Amino acid sequence: MQHYESISSAQNPRIRTLLQLQQKSSERRQRGLFVVEGERELRRCLRAGFEADTLFFCPDIVPPETLSYIETFVNVKVFAVSRSVYEKIAYRGSTEGVMAEVRIRKVSLEELYLEDNPLVMVLESVEKPGNLGAVLRSADAAGADAVIVCDPMTDLFNPNLIRSSLGAVFTVPCVACSSAECIHYLQSRHIRILTAQLQDSELYYDTDMTTGVALVMGTESTGLTQQWRAVADAHIRIPMSGQMDSLNVSVSAAVLLYEAVRQRHSSK
Repeated sequence: MQHYESISSAQNPRIRTLLQLQQKSSERRQRGLFVVEGERELRRCLRAGFEADTLFFCPDIVPPETLSYIETFVNVKVFAVSRSVYEKIAYRGSTEGVMAEVRIRKVSLEELYLEDNPLVMVLESVEKPGNLGAVLRSADAAGADAVIVCDPMTDLFNPNLIRSSLGAVFTVPCVACSSAECIHYLQSRHIRILTAQLQDSELYYDTDMTTGVALVMGTESTGLTQQWRAVADAHIRIPMSGQMDSLNVSVSAAVLLYEAVRQRHSSK
């Protein structure tokens, strides 16, 4: 094993910076860095074109194959941390004892490349990183072309989001922008806007999703704002047969995404 500088105190300035990056979006913006925990997530992140700045690993935890992976890093600052330090910085135990500070790289709407008849997931003002992460996992599984987060209440580099998405935030093109920008983008590319809402809507499986569509969802508490309802090409809903009037946003997203997949496969 190569020799790496060791860190045994949680008061070390590098560890304090790492914790600040985990906890504060303002710190992430200021430093242009975010934190990725776990070998699986880190591999997906780097394959997506992101660049690692600093890597931390715990020799007492990392399995041999992960250690071999760590030794492939060049032009990256690498530190070996004690078990007590790693337990301080880790969100969960089963992360192979490795995490990294990665340089932020944002994708704009204009940089977003979409195939013909794209399937796009749009989320307006979703607050909980865990919900957004779960939607990203479903978007990846359904082969969605992109996820657009409008007027976000959480940044795309929140560690809770990365963790709950299992790194899908790196495998699905993901863009943050305003609702107005997104509406203009979709309309200029003739992508049909389907808004999920209870009022004035038709059942989702009665709506054509075989052409280019954007499935638009709002918050669980208030739903979509009027600006989205006004520009929609169709309003759709999931039937609710019990006493609840809505599903968790990530569950609803999965239902709609897979209906689009079903329709597209059936039409071939």
